[in-house]
Parts: sequence; C-alpha cells; structure tokens
Amino acid sequence: MIKVTLKDGSVKEYNKGITIKEVAESISAGLARVALAGEVDGKVKDLSYELNEDCKLNLLTFDDDGGKHAYRHTSSHILAQAVKRLYPNVKLAIGPAIDNGFYYDFDVERPFSVEELAQIEEEMKKIIKEDLKLERFTLPRDEAIKFMEEKGESYKVELIRDLPEGETISFYKQGEFVDLCAGPHVESTGKIKAFKLLSVAGAYWRGNEKNKMLQRIYGTAFSKKSELDEYLFRLEEAKKRDHRKLGKELDLFDIYEEGPGFPFFMPKGMVLRNILESYWREEHQARGYQEIRTPIILNEDLWHRSGHWDHYKENMYFTKIDEGDFAIKPMNCPGGMLVYKRRLHSYRDLPQRLAELGLVHRHELSGTLHGLMRVRCFTQDDAHIFMTQEQVKDEVLGVINLIDDFYNVFGFKYHVELSTRPEDSMGTDEQWEMATNALKEALEAKGMNYKINEGDGAFYGPKIDFHLEDSIGRTWQCGTIQLDFQMPQRFDLSYIGPDGEKHRPVMIHRVVFGSIERFIAILTEHFAGAFPTWLSPVQVKILPLIDKHHQYADEVRAELEAKGIRVEVDWRNEKIGYKIREAQLEKIPYMLVIGDKEMENRAVAVRSRKDGDLGAMALKDFIDRIVKEVRTKAK
Repeated sequence: MIKVTLKDGSVKEYNKGITIKEVAESISAGLARVALAGEVDGKVKDLSYELNEDCKLNLLTFDDDGGKHAYRHTSSHILAQAVKRLYPNVKLAIGPAIDNGFYYDFDVERPFSVEELAQIEEEMKKIIKEDLKLERFTLPRDEAIKFMEEKGESYKVELIRDLPEGETISFYKQGEFVDLCAGPHVESTGKIKAFKLLSVAGAYWRGNEKNKMLQRIYGTAFSKKSELDEYLFRLEEAKKRDHRKLGKELDLFDIYEEGPGFPFFMPKGMVLRNILESYWREEHQARGYQEIRTPIILNEDLWHRSGHWDHYKENMYFTKIDEGDFAIKPMNCPGGMLVYKRRLHSYRDLPQRLAELGLVHRHELSGTLHGLMRVRCFTQDDAHIFMTQEQVKDEVLGVINLIDDFYNVFGFKYHVELSTRPEDSMGTDEQWEMATNALKEALEAKGMNYKINEGDGAFYGPKIDFHLEDSIGRTWQCGTIQLDFQMPQRFDLSYIGPDGEKHRPVMIHRVVFGSIERFIAILTEHFAGAFPTWLSPVQVKILPLIDKHHQYADEVRAELEAKGIRVEVDWRNEKIGYKIREAQLEKIPYMLVIGDKEMENRAVAVRSRKDGDLGAMALKDFIDRIVKEVRTKAK
C-alpha cells in the first residue's frame, strides 16, 4: 500500500501501481470526468501515470495551469496529425503549449494560406471525433534516432541527439501519428472540446535567424465553447486596440524600416511621454529619490565586472573607441554602482535612492520585434537603492507602495509573483536564501497574495514582479523589485557603520513603468487610444461654426492655454458634423462648439468624448471642470 496526500491535506491509501485516473475515480465520477492530468510531488503527469510510492497528488482540471497545459499540448499534436494527413511530405519541428494556446512549427515547401487553415481545422475535428487514445512509450537513444530517421523527421533527430545522455526519450502515439514528446497529455483526442486556429507566421528553427525559416501555425483551445468565444472576442478587441495601428492613426509614434526596433516619437507622442516622465519625477522626488544620468557607452571591463558579460553578452551591442573595447549599455545598474562609489558613505547616508530614466540598447532577433512592446532601444525608469541589511524590509515596502500608487492612478489591477534563483546565477546559497526571505517578509508584512515563480529570478538576485491586468483582461509584466547582494560585492561598495568599520551595503534594483516605451504601448491599448484627460496629448478641440466665430475661438484657446490646457482649433471651412466626427476619431476628450450664442454669452457648447453632449456652459465653468479633472488625474 502507498499513502497519497491530496490537495486538501487528506491522506488516502491505495494499492501500489494505481493510476492517477483511478485515484480520481475513487474520489468521484464527476472529478474523473473533468480531470486532465495530475501533479505528483510538483511534476505534472498523464492520468495513466502509475503511483508506486508515497506522494502528494493534485488532480488538475482546465482551471489549473497544469491542466490547461496538457489540454493545449494535446491540441498541438492534433494540429500536427491533421497537417501530416493533409500534407504527408511536411516535416515536423516543435509544438508546445503556450500562454493562451499552442503552436506547431512545420517545414513546408510554401507558406500555408488562410484557406488552408480552415481545411486543417476540419481535419482536426475528424481526429477529435475519432477519440484516439494518447499512448506514451519510450525508446533507447539509438532506437529513437533510427525510428525518427525512418520517418524522415530530421528536426526530431536533431532534438534527440541534443538530449543529455541518460535522458528518457519518450514518444506519444495517437492513431497513426507518433511524435517525440515529454508530455504530459490528456487521455484522448476526444477530450478537446473547443479550439480555433488563429494565424500563420514565419519562425526560425530554434529561434536562430541563421537557421531555416519554418511555418508556425498558432491556435488556442478551451474546455467550453463559451470560453473560446469570449477569448476570440477579446482577440478582436485587441486588434482594434493594437498600439501600432493607433500610434500611426493618432500620430503618436512609429517604427521605420530605416531603424528596425528603434522607435520614433512624434510631437503628440512626446507630449504623452513627457507627462509620464514628469509624473514619475514628481513622485520620486516626493519619496526621497535623487535623479542621476549615466552614459550609454561604457568600457567592456565594466561589463565583465558587473557579470553582464557572462550572462548577457549575446544581447549587447559593442563598439571601439581609441582602440579600446566598449559596450552600449543594456542595463543602467553598473553606472549606478559607479555613482554610489564616487565617495565614502556613512550608515547615516543610507538608504540612498538613486533614480534614472536611462536609455538602454539590447539586441533582439528581428522576428521578436513588436511595435513598442519589443524594441532594441528603450528607456528604463530604474532606481538603485543602497541600504543596510536592517533597512531592506522597509525599503522593499516603500517600493511596493510606490508601485501600487502608480498603477492605481492608471486604473490597473495587478497580481504579484516572487521569482526565485535561476540555474544561471551568481552568489552563495546563504545569500540567495537571505535575499528571498527578505522579499517574502516584505510581501507578507504588506498582506499581499503572491505566486512563487521558481527559477525565474535575475542572475544576481530574487525579484518581485508586478503583472498588470488591462481593460480586456490581458496581463503585462511591468514593475519589478530585485534584491541584490552580488553587485555591491563585485564593485566593492561599502559604507562606514556605527562601529567605524567598513560594511557592504545591500542593493535593490527596481522599475515602476519598466520601459517607458512598453508602458506607453500598454496604456495605448488599455485605453484604446482614448487617454484620460490628464494624459491626452490634445485635451480640447475648439470647433468654430464659421469664420466670424474665429476671433472668439482664439480668445477661448488663449484662456485655456493660460491654465495649462492643451488645445487645438479646427479653423477649416467644413460642416460642424464633419469636424465633430474628425475630433472623435482623434479621441480628444472635449470638443467645444462655438456659434453666435456662445460668442454673445462667453460660453461654449461642450461635447464630451465620455459623456456626450453636455450643452452650453460658461467658459469659466468649463475651465474649472477640466482643470479639476487634470489635477485629480481622473480616469
């Protein structure tokens, strides 16, 4: 007999060799129907997996990440089987589950068309109707290579050859289709209830632009058709909100082929950007930060010292100056170390909070570039806080409060993840444990719920990540707090303690926006380009009816500008309905129509983007209204 501890803490005894599915059946028939996989001592397994020793078991449904993963992973295999049936000469590459869906990469003679996606979907439906069982089997390395060679699957052979010696090489079979795969999967193809193929894109084999370009088919799958329909609706909404489209239409920003990955900001885009940066400066100054600026090019030795060379050089740009080797900075932190080190510090000087809106450059593959979301140069709103070990908890709490205040201003909900030590890291076990515990203590003192994200910390320390949720339910990782014991040591930073001796400070790296460019992209999509009044590049559009109203329109413009309101006048000799429609397309918060009555009464006829026609209003009353709206940063 073995003891199985379930998620609720209850312990059940079973005969050795019982499967996860049989455990589910022993609890209830309903659970067995919806169970997709099982998590055994933290590892997700198929329902057919046999339990042979005492363990902790969590039965996974579509509501669990592991269950979703198995469900969508199986969907990718159904996609590959359908493609192989329709195009027998296609070679298979990889097909994982991803956030919100799955994809599979294929080596084909010509790109798939949109019409062909519909044919593939029909074949997938047939495979689902056949309810083919997914059966796992393993082979020794040599046999596995021979098996895939006989099938002509050269990409699979390459993957097998790259697996470590001693690795179990597993396959999954469904009907006539067999794929190299670690799993897990759901029991049969009939378990997939609702799916949709979404798009086709080019993708380099193994993400390397020197390799062959493959065809990647993206899809998604849900346990209910209603969930799929809701997701597809959100996708359509996301297309309307695409910041690349809105950036051009609203004349905010763009990226040209002369500078791939290097964004251009237009005058209105710079207004938006400058508002965000001004708000950032005000809030940081109020919280005891000092602003610095460090160079974008620094010598190569600095990046060896910081550890970036060993962990990040593939993403860096380099140049030569006076025969010396230099790097364009991918991060601001080494410059911040030099600023701290410029003079000797006492414990009374700490904490020292140094903030920087620093331009950084990182090499991203051309296939990964995406508007302002993924660029090659961007501005990080960094700060580096140097403190004693006793000050860590309070400083982390201070940053959490700052980030919370920022996101509330923009109307974002968020959730928090604590990312722990990655495989590629610097420092001792003791330092990592101390740093991780310090972040946990701060989160718990704040009473925040958080999720552990194992192995996703920075190479120099653990971190707290803030994931924003936008108006259509998508999440974006923006703010982060990273605790670092390593860099102060590598740069030999110190302060003089109360005992008169030198001590090593602890350091926090943190961002709030993350990247100004990316945050602007997220804001643009969150508000669908209809920014709240305080953020709008143009806050008021004045619409005189005819030429004789121009003088009063100009007086209204001057009064608004005197109060700091950003205003434009539409002087064109067009019908008022046309002018209103144009201003609505420009997503301007307020339109002021001016005719004879308004001119006589020093009034304006107000149309609000949000509330519609507000009627006539004394000019002074309108100014009071909009000034208050801007001052309070009303959403």
